[in-house]
Amino acid sequence: MTNDQIKILGISGSPRLGSTDFAVNEALRYAREKYNVKTDYFSAHKKNIKFCIHCDLCVRKKEGKCVHKDDDVSQELFQKLVWADAWIIGSPVYQGNVSAQTKAILDRCRALVAKDIHIFKNKVGGAIASGGDRIGGQEPTIKTIIDFYIINFMLPVGGGSFGANLGGTIWSKDQKAEGTKEDEVGLKSIHKMVKRLAQLTIFLKSAKKDE
Repeated sequence: MTNDQIKILGISGSPRLGSTDFAVNEALRYAREKYNVKTDYFSAHKKNIKFCIHCDLCVRKKEGKCVHKDDDVSQELFQKLVWADAWIIGSPVYQGNVSAQTKAILDRCRALVAKDIHIFKNKVGGAIASGGDRIGGQEPTIKTIIDFYIINFMLPVGGGSFGANLGGTIWSKDQKAEGTKEDEVGLKSIHKMVKRLAQLTIFLKSAKKDE
């Protein structure tokens, strides 16, 4: 490992260990195999993720802290978000969009941004959506995650035309990880997105080093 090795954080916003968990970990595995990156992982599974109540404590205090004292987010996740050069956020499709857990994670980032509006600036972000139907809301789910990246000065990536477009799209057939493993087209979309994410992150880190 060198000091120049990029760091990628994978986040599964699913309350279950199933399709999304497998898909995000597959993205991290592929990144390590192809680009020799350092990775970390956070799962919403069995986590007590309280939702943002817009109390504005974080805005008033500007300490990067939240009124909620849930260590899963306020300690573990917040540190990982700052640590990483790039994020891959995966969500199951719930009613055509992100899961409640994924949305809570995105909203709770307000605490960090209130302290430093540029805290996530130029981090690279990719997205994965897993649906039980072939066409069941994967792209709206990804776009919600991409909107978050844009709002917070991050650099969203997809996988390019002909197969990946906005990001990784999985059709699990409601068979959890087993269904995801069988979705060759979906896995290819994840790999294409990871390729773009890793290459851009490596380029940005190299350019910053040369400044």
